[in-house]
Amino acid sequence: MAGTACFIIVSKNDIPIYEAEVGSAAKKEEASQQHQFILHAALDIVEDLAWTTNAMFLKAVDKFNDLSVSVYVTAGHTRFMLLHDSRNEDGIKSFFQEVQELYIKILLNPLYLPSARIASSHFDTKVRALARKYL
Repeated sequence: MAGTACFIIVSKNDIPIYEAEVGSAAKKEEASQQHQFILHAALDIVEDLAWTTNAMFLKAVDKFNDLSVSVYVTAGHTRFMLLHDSRNEDGIKSFFQEVQELYIKILLNPLYLPSARIASSHFDTKVRALARKYL
């Protein structure tokens, strides 16, 4: 698992609907806020790239010191963003693809309102397990 990894899902309306620190590094409040800032700063780059390519996995779109921001854009323009310090592109792509399957299951739930925060503990547990497996 990556030493530092922060994962967020941002809806097409730029609303963060899920956030998780999934790295094995010690979690500090200040570092968590910095990770969120870096990811949100990369949204403009993602917006430009998403309309210029047909690829869903945009790989590393931004860097900050030794951290990279990798992005996966769904067909509905929901962005999965991962801030990490690893170089495992295949693992990151597999992580995004499996998280997309979990996200689709959430969307198919008739009680879930699109663009609402994902508060499911089951979803959170599965995402963290996928992060341990692939990152």
